[in-house]
Amino acid sequence: MNITIGIVMNIHSKKIIGLIKKEKVVTSSEVADVLGLSWNTADKYLMELLIEGKIDRIKKAGVNLWALK
Repeated sequence: MNITIGIVMNIHSKKIIGLIKKEKVVTSSEVADVLGLSWNTADKYLMELLIEGKIDRIKKAGVNLWALK
């Protein structure tokens, strides 16, 4: 990963965590809409945060819900 992509991911990760703190639970679509990203990009950032252990994923009727640990 190049440095520019890492910085952009870090900025978006902070915004995502802030959004989850405010809303308590969010969907990938909500994150995409709020940050102006595609659904795929938002989901990728959310998965990175999941792998890092910063958030939890709750599978509910075909939808991923995301919450802070």
